[in-house]
Amino acid sequence: MMYPFMTLDDDTEITHSEMKSDGCVKVYIEKPDEKDCFHSAVCWLPDYRWADVEGFSDGEIKRYQEIIESTAHLILRFAQEGGFEHAANF
Repeated sequence: MMYPFMTLDDDTEITHSEMKSDGCVKVYIEKPDEKDCFHSAVCWLPDYRWADVEGFSDGEIKRYQEIIESTAHLILRFAQEGGFEHAANF
């Protein structure tokens, strides 16, 4: 299951999985592109390990890394609680 997390000003969507039994969370990034249809990448938390990067430049990945680092505490919490809509006290 993937949960919506954030939409950026350039229509990039960031979603995340539930927390896996090993404590990892899959963060999926997808951006529409006129030429290629979509660019996408996966970042695994808590290690910030990037995988399956398709179409994004190094600069874009650096920007997404900064966004994920600044919000990782929320993503990890929401991943344990069934996404933003199910998180307590929000």
